[in-house]
Amino acid sequence: MSETYIKVDHLSKLYRLGQAQARHDSLGGAVASMLKAPFENFRKLKNLSEFKDEDDASVLWALKDVSFQVGEGEVLGIVGRNGAGKSTLLKLLSRITLPSMGSIEISGRVVSLLEVGTGFHKELSGRENVYMNGTILGMTRKEIDSKFDEIVAFSGVERFIDTPVKRYSSGMQVRLAFAVAAHLEPEIMIIDEVLAVGDADFQKRCLGKMKDVSQQGRTVLFVSHNLLAVQSLCTRALLLRNGEKISDGLPVNIINEYLNFQGEEQRKLAYELSDAPGNDEVKLLSAEVLSMSDGDVIYTHDPIKLKFSYYKIDPTPSHIAVTFHLLDEMATLVFVGSSILEMADEKVGSGYFNAECVIPADLMLEGNYTINRLLLVKNSGTILYEHHDALSFEIVNKPLYAFGWMGGKEGAVGPKLKWNVSFDKK
Repeated sequence: MSETYIKVDHLSKLYRLGQAQARHDSLGGAVASMLKAPFENFRKLKNLSEFKDEDDASVLWALKDVSFQVGEGEVLGIVGRNGAGKSTLLKLLSRITLPSMGSIEISGRVVSLLEVGTGFHKELSGRENVYMNGTILGMTRKEIDSKFDEIVAFSGVERFIDTPVKRYSSGMQVRLAFAVAAHLEPEIMIIDEVLAVGDADFQKRCLGKMKDVSQQGRTVLFVSHNLLAVQSLCTRALLLRNGEKISDGLPVNIINEYLNFQGEEQRKLAYELSDAPGNDEVKLLSAEVLSMSDGDVIYTHDPIKLKFSYYKIDPTPSHIAVTFHLLDEMATLVFVGSSILEMADEKVGSGYFNAECVIPADLMLEGNYTINRLLLVKNSGTILYEHHDALSFEIVNKPLYAFGWMGGKEGAVGPKLKWNVSFDKK
């Protein structure tokens, strides 16, 4: 029986949500508020760590009564939607934050890779950051010297190793950060959704490296929305939902359960302007997926209409465009759509925007799809607002003819191609 490296027992993490700043219509009210501020601040700080009423609306359960164990050499995948508690769990295991309730027991040296370029100094070169980051993670200079060439080769940034990290792209930073952590040879590796920044070749190398790590008897905790990676890499998986542990078992079973939950459709969002999400520049008013057939069901041979509306608050003339990332049920990016290229040349002030687009017929295959990222973008570059897991919908296969092909197609999309077939009789 393998040794238990991680033991989590009834782990919970609570946060108290902040409250809006009070506004005053008179000078007297503002002065009175300033005089009371020290006492109010002390009360608020005290309340941050006191949870007398756990049903209070200002209390958020980021994790609630989660228990599990991870043994030597296990690769545990942690899956769940955004806000399920995955990153909170990893931060607790990495000792970045403390639990509100419950306990954690960890045996062995832990390396965490939770943020892109964590611990990197932007002004230092890649070489200097390798030594500094390796030292912070517990490597001696002799260890770093012996593995330096291997680290740099794995990261693929040899040409820029003496360039300041501030000039690196996010992909270069995460490659170098992962390379340092992967060559530390810890007993436990904790990895968040950072590999999505790298290209396909680098992701393949990372998965291979993590497999090597697990085969050497070390333990890996891996959070990812890439279900194919979880299924191919992990020996076990954990499903979280709203801070609670739902299931724990074989990756294929956990992924199927997660996909069944993901299959619940949410084809429309709608808000009043007063309650709409956003900021002081823009508010999202609605988003909707519409079937362009006679009924509500979306078929593979039907075009699909996407409708968005938003309100521009800032009167400064500018362009505001909508961009979305469409993912399939295995969290693979199918395509990115954007209204940026369709914007008029004239910049406009405050007002209402309506944007529509149509996904062509005979393009999408049957399955469940999610608009994972819905972005409101200013002047083709600045992201003003980002809405995660905005919409979800299902596409159903329906043969066009009674003798049509009943099987499903393979691939990411299934376009109806125009063919020209000729025949010459000899």
